[in-house]
Amino acid sequence: MKKKEETRIDPKVEFLGALDAIVKEKGIDKAKILEAMELALTAAYKKHTGKSNGKAKVDPVTGEIKVYSYVTVVEEVTNPEIEISLEDAKKINKDLEIGDTIDTEVPTDDFGRVAASTAKQVVVQKVREAERQMILDDFQDKKDELLVGTVALEDTDNYYINLGRSNGVLPKRDIIPGEKIVMGSTIKVYVTKIDNSGRNLVIKLSRCHFGFVKRLFEHEIPEFSDGTLMMYSVAREPGVRSKVAVYSERPNFEPIGACIGEKGVRIANIIKELGGEKVDIVKYDKDPKIFIENALLPAKNLTVLITNEKDKEAIVIGDKDNYSLAIGKKGINARLASRLTKFKIEIKNMEEASEMGINIKGE
Repeated sequence: MKKKEETRIDPKVEFLGALDAIVKEKGIDKAKILEAMELALTAAYKKHTGKSNGKAKVDPVTGEIKVYSYVTVVEEVTNPEIEISLEDAKKINKDLEIGDTIDTEVPTDDFGRVAASTAKQVVVQKVREAERQMILDDFQDKKDELLVGTVALEDTDNYYINLGRSNGVLPKRDIIPGEKIVMGSTIKVYVTKIDNSGRNLVIKLSRCHFGFVKRLFEHEIPEFSDGTLMMYSVAREPGVRSKVAVYSERPNFEPIGACIGEKGVRIANIIKELGGEKVDIVKYDKDPKIFIENALLPAKNLTVLITNEKDKEAIVIGDKDNYSLAIGKKGINARLASRLTKFKIEIKNMEEASEMGINIKGE
């Protein structure tokens, strides 16, 4: 009984087949990989032999690697190992001119293992670069946007969110205080930065950034996309309270009502995503006095004095019932109002105002 003949695959053919598959899968330019391989192989050959006048070529059809030594045609030879005179060059080929090179193939038997290793390194590197560029192309315009991903991994400091082509990094310090992140669950995240400066491209995410609240409102309330409703600013203490200033230039349109939605559905969906965080919807007004008063809700009946319009400074006076409301627990209401309006706000009670010589009735 005859033995079945083994079919041997030429390693060069196998290499090209694998390279073509990678090119097709990753969308990489094959010519660029081969060009990079030639440069790397040339450098490897020079290092391997100590000769500076070598260059490698990869046949794009067969995958065969050949190395050539070359001499450059010069007027006057100073280094015979790498130069040839024009007179001698003309004897080889009468069409040669100064600056041309004459290539001679050299044996590469002892260079084969180095060549194979170098070729593999170049392909791996080019694949990484191509994947990095594709991820960058997909995500470079996603900064400050809201994305939906799946919680894929966790380590001591971070959650890793599968966003499709890549995982984004959600630091544990950037989740909403008190929330529990479940592996495999779908999660909304805000892109704070696309960092392409290090060894790996990093997509940085957050759920406690004020921009997360901004994008949730825009996602939940369609009037923002058609320009009916506009957002002036957002201020946030993650897990505690957010204030969102909205307005509309359309007559008879109620911006706060649009944000709340029918039976409070819209704002309820936003609050649910924020894990129960309180949200104040504030009506923006071009008059800073009115805007500051609105921003300090739930406090009412406040007197607002603009003390320095250029530097945006204001004093707010509240009566006995509204003074503490305006400040809020641990000063949070006043801080958020200040960020929202971009004014430095000092809150005083009636007695303090009187001591400062401010006559409320006269205002």
